Amino acid sequence: MASIKDVAIKAQVSTATVSHVINGTRFVAEETKDKVFSAMEELDYRPNRIARSLRSRKSYTIGLLVPLVAEDTSNFFFMSIANGIEQVLKDNGYNLILSNSNEDVDTERDQIRVFNSQFIDGLIIAPVNGEDCNYEKELSGDYPVVFIDRHPAGLNGDMILVDNRQGTHEAVTTLIKRGHEKIGFITGSLGITTSDERLEGYKEALENHQLPIDENYMKEGPATFQQGYQLAKELHEAKVTALFVANNVMTMGAVSYLQEKEVKVPEEMAIIGYDDYDWMKITSPPLSVVRQPAFELGKAAVEQLLKRVEGSQDEPVEIMLDSELILRGSC
Repeated sequence: MASIKDVAIKAQVSTATVSHVINGTRFVAEETKDKVFSAMEELDYRPNRIARSLRSRKSYTIGLLVPLVAEDTSNFFFMSIANGIEQVLKDNGYNLILSNSNEDVDTERDQIRVFNSQFIDGLIIAPVNGEDCNYEKELSGDYPVVFIDRHPAGLNGDMILVDNRQGTHEAVTTLIKRGHEKIGFITGSLGITTSDERLEGYKEALENHQLPIDENYMKEGPATFQQGYQLAKELHEAKVTALFVANNVMTMGAVSYLQEKEVKVPEEMAIIGYDDYDWMKITSPPLSVVRQPAFELGKAAVEQLLKRVEGSQDEPVEIMLDSELILRGSC
């Protein structure tokens, strides 16, 4: 196994410089850092993290807690967030521990308690957003926390969010400008801030164009393929001419229904989905979507968390990232 001395020889620097680069204990020029990191990679050198933790009183480990559900393809969204987080952590010498709340409040509390018993430097969490959540009680560890994607009610802390209302408003406005007045809205369970914000964006777009808000055109159900299929069927039978589907898995179900019934898209039914995945580009026609900047959200979250880990005492921040309407052939 390579040693720190081997890295120093390879990078043509002193062992002290290698140590400073690894531990961040002194300023080192970027060019020198690059030489050290390149040498470490070539030699497959791994610092002794236990010794490093004892010296610095840091574990160089960050926790990530997200609500993954087996049948929900939005898991790709959270994995994209994790990729953004990992990229920044790798550049800064940190590791990531991923945990799953399974969209369940009790499981979420249990997982936070597990993190409290471990030696982590910080936690990034996409909250379940249950009505009875009491994060002040569970988050009692002496580490900073950054919330992502969802805004827990009554909590003042660092938040990195996506403007769901703006993205939905833009999408529905586009449908209106293309001549649609009967626009159906399909959503997963409400009560989660992301779902609620998308519904608000839908209603605001209708109101801004003096169109009535018809409760019969708004369909809510569990975020599953089957519900997307069923709710698209109900709205098709209600004679809507366009659909906005507020999550990816229900979009799949809605598209499946339209294809099975040979509904012409967009001539007979226009449709815009949420999130942007490869399958949406190969439907016939390709699907218009609201894209969330998942990777960028992960990077912004961990950059804010590392500021806290390094001792920043600034006021809590709320960063709102823009979503993006991507128009293809379905509307």
